[in-house]
Amino acid sequence: MPRKTVLVTGASRGIGKAVAVKFAKKGYNVAISCIRREEQLMRTQKEIESFQVPCLAYKGDMGDMACCKELFLKIKKMFGGVDVLVNNAGISYIGLLQDMSTEDWERMLRTNLTSVFNCCKLAVPYMISQKQGKIVNISSVWGVVGASCETAYSATKGGINALTKALAKELAPSNIQVNAIACGAIDTEMNQWMDEDDLIALVDEIPSGRLGRAEEVADLVYHLGYKESYLTGQVIGLDGGWI
Repeated sequence: MPRKTVLVTGASRGIGKAVAVKFAKKGYNVAISCIRREEQLMRTQKEIESFQVPCLAYKGDMGDMACCKELFLKIKKMFGGVDVLVNNAGISYIGLLQDMSTEDWERMLRTNLTSVFNCCKLAVPYMISQKQGKIVNISSVWGVVGASCETAYSATKGGINALTKALAKELAPSNIQVNAIACGAIDTEMNQWMDEDDLIALVDEIPSGRLGRAEEVADLVYHLGYKESYLTGQVIGLDGGWI
């Protein structure tokens, strides 16, 4: 049986890296991308290759269709196509909406939401030709309930949730499942701006009494990515009972 291929965007660190490593351990071909952190991306590539699987690393903006097309061309040449797409690339912005610049708003939309559109658009034709495929979008609880001072971030994640539900209906007849994971507070660099008191207060709000781990997100992504499943169009909360 030929080895399947996973593409994980935003995979130089954090959740994306954990997901890519998880699939590597399970014997998948792995393609990873990031927009800036080339050195970290190369380290992630080496770690993935240590599991005796091939890894294609690409530095580029998944919010830019030209970059996406270049990456998918490389994947086609190296692996044939993408069997599992994990849309993880994302940035955050903390601050009042009235203080946010138009440039920051547009960058947030491009990075968090347009990247999902671009990668889905390019991945779907191969999946349809194979009569199977999995798309897992990394979302946030703020896409479900919204967060003060994270309006733009919440809007992009809400967009991902709606895209997930709609695209799942579109692709279900082709045996392609599309789901999202609405992550709560996960212990990654994205949360390291918080001081100790804020972190303690946050953990106190979470019934499970701790932050989630990137590896826990990776376990759920892998489950959604490999199981032949009736589960599609779902936004699955992974937040320790927080929301």
